[in-house]
Amino acid sequence: MTEQKPGKHPRKTSARTIASAAEVAKLAGVSRSAVSRTFTPGASVSQQTRARVLAAAEALSYHVNHLARGLSQEKSRPVCILGADLKAPYQASLLDALTQRLQLVGRAVMVINTAGGEANADAALRQTLNYRASATIVLSGTPPSSLVDTCVKSGQHVILINRAEQLEGADHITIDYTAAMNDAHHMLSRAGCTRMAIVSSTIASPSLIAREQLFMAATEKAGHVCTLLRIGPTNYLTGAEAARQLLAVRDRPEGIFCVTDLIACGFMDAARQEFGLRIPQDICVVGFDDIELASWLGYRLTTFAQPITRMADAIADLLDQASEDVREAKSLIFNAPPVWRNSVRPA
Repeated sequence: MTEQKPGKHPRKTSARTIASAAEVAKLAGVSRSAVSRTFTPGASVSQQTRARVLAAAEALSYHVNHLARGLSQEKSRPVCILGADLKAPYQASLLDALTQRLQLVGRAVMVINTAGGEANADAALRQTLNYRASATIVLSGTPPSSLVDTCVKSGQHVILINRAEQLEGADHITIDYTAAMNDAHHMLSRAGCTRMAIVSSTIASPSLIAREQLFMAATEKAGHVCTLLRIGPTNYLTGAEAARQLLAVRDRPEGIFCVTDLIACGFMDAARQEFGLRIPQDICVVGFDDIELASWLGYRLTTFAQPITRMADAIADLLDQASEDVREAKSLIFNAPPVWRNSVRPA
């Protein structure tokens, strides 16, 4: 314990509070309503009063509380983004595009990471309901359907991205997986591959299951052999382990479809480094998402590009069209065009 010298007093500190409109009014020498009109676009206030209010606001570091002011206005309330595995490259890119686009149109954004389990996610979600979030955007991944249903039942505007379930009253933004998976199979078939494999994830999110089922359907229709392997989460290590299991057998597959690019990159590295295989000469690999890593020289992965920017624009438009009146839910389907690189042999 430090001894205090006589005549010396400890310095007093106090927590800094947020300046109120009433304090601004007092410092500027105007009424509280004059402060409100100054910060309301289009409201009538004299230039002299405006200047005094703005000067006082700057001196006090005052900012308008849009949340308190606009709880009754849909566009003034925050937008909640609900998603799991947000560190994954595709999810991170989608989240980045969405937040930038929404902030550009003046929307406050609240992000809830549901990876901590349904109980924690449910508690966080109920907090957003208390804040009267104007809408909830549910990313592809694994936020439980029960949480999504809670949003719908609370009267929120809900937008689902790459979710298989059809919830009444919710907007849906999806990818035309049927076309993409037919193209993926055609790529490998045209390269001479008849024994194929799907490398997927134990996460089993709606979008991943759709890719699995539709690619499998395309191979069955063509009479090709296809193996489905799920051995871990949606990450690089799962791809590497899948390569160890699929490539160690005598009749190894000739063409591999990985449900995400990150899995594909792990598969390619293990195939080359541990089995000495050449891509695409010895084995062909196709991914999905077109993350930045897929274009790197070490991979040059043939894949399918999800139109993230267009999807973010569409979401901003859906939010802009929303009103307090009854509106019809919309379903928007986007194409994921193939991105040809070097991981599949030419015809």
